[in-house]
Amino acid sequence: MSTPQSVEPEPTADDPASPEPPAGKPRRRWRRIVLVSLLVVALLGLGGVVAGGLYLRSVESDIERVDAFTDVPEESRPQAVTKGAMNILILGSDTRDPESTSGSRTDTIILAHLPKDRSSAQLISIPRDTWVAVPRSRDGNHGGRDAKVNAAYAWGGVPLMVQTVEKFTGVRVDHVAMVDFAGFKEIIDALGGVRITAEKEFTSIHPPFRTFAQGTQEMDGEAALDYARQRKQFADGDFARIRHQQQVIKAILDKVSSGGILTNPGKLNSFLQATSDSVSVDKELSLLDMATELRGLRSGNLFFLTSPTKGTGRVGTESVVFADTGRVKSFYDSVRRDAVQEIISGGKR
Repeated sequence: MSTPQSVEPEPTADDPASPEPPAGKPRRRWRRIVLVSLLVVALLGLGGVVAGGLYLRSVESDIERVDAFTDVPEESRPQAVTKGAMNILILGSDTRDPESTSGSRTDTIILAHLPKDRSSAQLISIPRDTWVAVPRSRDGNHGGRDAKVNAAYAWGGVPLMVQTVEKFTGVRVDHVAMVDFAGFKEIIDALGGVRITAEKEFTSIHPPFRTFAQGTQEMDGEAALDYARQRKQFADGDFARIRHQQQVIKAILDKVSSGGILTNPGKLNSFLQATSDSVSVDKELSLLDMATELRGLRSGNLFFLTSPTKGTGRVGTESVVFADTGRVKSFYDSVRRDAVQEIISGGKR
């Protein structure tokens, strides 16, 4: 375990380096639900590729674009090892979380690996408090030292986050998606609710202080979002929150794949409206191409994993997550090589 050391305070929402939405764009559209949208639309069947294509073109015209790579020095980036495999960096926040103290942080960091045969997807959660080396920001005023991984976004926006994750994993990021988990409410309600299995009975720490029973239950958007926010009632804290977010994502995909949404125009339109209002991706990512590539993917072929860690500890005054450096090296080497079974076995907690 790393030796505790003193560190400078992490940035806040008032930090002048903290990124702001483009002028004229409301903040709630800045971080959005996207891989879920991509996978869900792919699960619509696209047996009606023509109909699906028309829907997707309509959705894609409303998607915001993020300049994710212009400020990332090419000479510092890892090279792609397996031609055809794809890695999407998903950066998420929950802008309506009652505990949220800053709009400039990424509460959720997921590296989604799509194998070259597109027969599955591995969604790898990197705990937001993981202690990593953050490269120096473009303005030279931040970074260049170890810090929590989510500090990179506050210090240098999406490009510095890409650099930090690539440096930590050694995996080249092909695309970036912005996610606001608060938007899950509208998506889940458009689907008519989801089924989620709670590992134990517990009471939410947020109003209206719902009690979630142990076992499988139906949840509407508000309840599912509340469930995904809970962590303090669990011994493993933020790892529980990661687990709950993964459950909600899978539940959405399960509902879509079994709910006949493509044959229900009203439900499909409501769903697409909710998702099109919630999507922001890099400039090169094509929703139509992605959905076509993923048309054979089903929720049973999605694997939710966690970047290898040694658990939590402290660096100075900060509570952090320490990466298991030995396992991290071999695990992300599997991702680079597109060794799916090794990725799955190496990312289980």
